[in-house]
Amino acid sequence: MNTFASRFSSTSAGAELSKAKAIAMEDDDFSDASWGSEAGYGSLAKGVPTFSIPSVADPTAFLRLHTDDSSDPNCRIKIQHGTTTLAFRFKGGVIVAVDSRATAGSYVASGTVKKVIEINPYLLGTMAGGAADCQYWETYLGIHCRLHELRNRERISVSAASKYLSNLVYGYKGMGLSMGTMICGWDKTGPAIFYVDSDGTRLKGDLFSVGSGSTFAYGVLDQGYHWDLSDEEAQELGRRSIYAAGHRDAFSGNTCNLYHVKEDGWKFIGNYDVSKMHYEGPGDVPGSAGVAYGYDIRVEGRSSADS
Repeated sequence: MNTFASRFSSTSAGAELSKAKAIAMEDDDFSDASWGSEAGYGSLAKGVPTFSIPSVADPTAFLRLHTDDSSDPNCRIKIQHGTTTLAFRFKGGVIVAVDSRATAGSYVASGTVKKVIEINPYLLGTMAGGAADCQYWETYLGIHCRLHELRNRERISVSAASKYLSNLVYGYKGMGLSMGTMICGWDKTGPAIFYVDSDGTRLKGDLFSVGSGSTFAYGVLDQGYHWDLSDEEAQELGRRSIYAAGHRDAFSGNTCNLYHVKEDGWKFIGNYDVSKMHYEGPGDVPGSAGVAYGYDIRVEGRSSADS
């Protein structure tokens, strides 16, 4: 009671300072967790998330100095990325196919990475570049897609979702984000694909492939792609493209995850082992004819080596 009285009985500078300290100490007793922001609302309760960056004048120059940039290829920190992701639209929807290998330089860090991020039942995002960057920002995008749906009572369009992601990452341009993603889905306009990267680039298209193995995937896609593909043919084209990249690119491989986006939402088609596809094919799936993809298998008895 005496403490309470002393806080309000004087208007001197010393009393005011004591009152401010006491109030600050009382406020410290109540953390954000007490009001629920740390118990379910997360970063939404605190506004746009922020990240600690190096305490240097130019973060971009700092990264170039300490990583294997072309200016100093002998740096100890290796941030090379390798992957193969692809997506294309056709009359039956959108096919999304990715490999599952994660690399750190020449080290294969994982063979079971899920590089398709399920934003909502009608939207998918792919992961290429920094796994943490893609996973965080596309999951964060999912939160805002849901908020858009609640506010407007309709699903967000693929175009709007990709624009939101593009604007979001552009705010961190030059700070070290590494992303090359495709936002794929079905909305009022039909199937749609947008490419978005960490520089804020946003491109609409019918066919994209991103990653170190994309040159091999493009070779198969350019040969087999057309708008009037059947569902089975489109799924087979996605499998073969990822197989080609996994077979030829050291930084891609392990397995292929295949998704098909239709008017009623996306569907996971299957997971296919790249090595098994080489020797045995993808198994008993429509459109594949159960034939192995390997070159040696397909030319057995007809190549110059057999004569």
